[in-house]
Amino acid sequence: MTFPEFDPVLISIGPLAIRWYALAYVAGILLGWRYAASLIKREALWLPNRPPVTSPQLDDLVLWVTLGIILGGRFGYALFYDPSMFAQIFTGNSWGERLEIFQIWTGGMAFHGGLIGVALAIVIYARAQKISLLSLGDLVAPVAPIGLFFGRIANFINGELWGRETTVPWAVRFCNDAIRATYGYCPAGEAPRHPSQLYEAALEGLLLFVLLSWVIWKMKGLARPGLITGLFLLGYGLSRALLETVREPDYFMPDFPLGLTMGMMLSIPMIFVGAWLVWRARGSQPAGA
Repeated sequence: MTFPEFDPVLISIGPLAIRWYALAYVAGILLGWRYAASLIKREALWLPNRPPVTSPQLDDLVLWVTLGIILGGRFGYALFYDPSMFAQIFTGNSWGERLEIFQIWTGGMAFHGGLIGVALAIVIYARAQKISLLSLGDLVAPVAPIGLFFGRIANFINGELWGRETTVPWAVRFCNDAIRATYGYCPAGEAPRHPSQLYEAALEGLLLFVLLSWVIWKMKGLARPGLITGLFLLGYGLSRALLETVREPDYFMPDFPLGLTMGMMLSIPMIFVGAWLVWRARGSQPAGA
């Protein structure tokens, strides 16, 4: 299957380019905000507790989470995948090189970095507002798959983060005129590859959202602090580790032992922490019962 003639830029207005990837972030944040708002309005879902935030507090939290996503995602990419960005702050030959780490429009965001950024934002906000940390995490966790879904679809449109070479019938050749115009060639080559971005959109995004929603709405999962957060960490960690087997590692990454990839190694702690939170939540009575 030949990669469709997607253009990463939706529309250009003079020097301003509106990209699908940026719109994916906007859509994920706005839709996630609305979904979280619907959860705090259904107080019965949280009984015998109460929703961790009010509507005005949720509005403030969205700003904190957005900063965590952007700053954490960019600094996480630099830390895990391209540490030279930090060195360039001091050794760059121009201000453009020195400030590359802040140039998020050039690409390079890491989910695990964004996760750390959001976690720090939640911890700081929970302590400042004297809110239950686990309950606040349970509010944020079920909206994350929405952003993941749109983000992976945007990765596919951009023709980036492709999969390994394969002969499956739905394999895609990630090469079109837009990619050639951007890079001068096709980085993925002409070989058919797994559309791993779509696999991730389905597992980390759609399926994980459905699972968490089912636990929330049918099993009253929000009544057990930490359960939804744990399920998200466990579900994402397992999905990412599995899909790393068909996703092409970044060419500049070293060969890790046992065939591991950076994505796998970053996901393993998520699996253990998520499993512990699920065990802790399911093995105890809802707070206040």
